[in-house]
Amino acid sequence: MPKQVVIPPGTGKPLAPYVPGTLADGILYVSGTLPLDAEANVVHAGDAAAQTRHVLETIRGVVEAAGGTMDDVTFNHVFLADWADYAAINAVYAEYFPGEKPARYCIQCGLVKPEARVEIAAIAHIGR
Repeated sequence: MPKQVVIPPGTGKPLAPYVPGTLADGILYVSGTLPLDAEANVVHAGDAAAQTRHVLETIRGVVEAAGGTMDDVTFNHVFLADWADYAAINAVYAEYFPGEKPARYCIQCGLVKPEARVEIAAIAHIGR
């Protein structure tokens, strides 16, 4: 089955050669998502919770554009700039995954935009 590129309406230009999502065989791969506006500027500087909400709303847009819901997300890769933000990120994350949680891992690392506190990539199984 061929892959399908998923680009929700209103998506800004990416920082590098990638697309927001790729759907293949019912599996959606959502690229690493930073808290960026349409002009690739970091939003909510210094506020890990607000940045996490922005990132998860962006991911929701990709998942819905592919025909799924956040309940279809099965795995998340969470990258944070500082472990001090872990509780704030988890509090917002739990709002988006209130029932059965997807598998995930979380690491601290440098992010491509220094003002960003969080980046999340996701995998969803659409139409399972």
